[in-house]
Amino acid sequence: MVKNPFACAECHLVLDDGIEQCPRHPSAQVSTDHQGYVIIINPHRSDIAKKLEVEQPGKYALKVSNR
Repeated sequence: MVKNPFACAECHLVLDDGIEQCPRHPSAQVSTDHQGYVIIINPHRSDIAKKLEVEQPGKYALKVSNR
């Protein structure tokens, strides 16, 4: 069974397996209900990173639902 990882509703960071709180936004909600993801290597040269307002490299969900 494949477990869907959590993603931060604030910054869309996809969290590592077993992590249930965003290290960048500890008070933000996290959700397993997210769609798509992108890996940002160099956020300063990435148009997608600018659109998602990403400033640090990492794996990010494109859409996070926080019901």
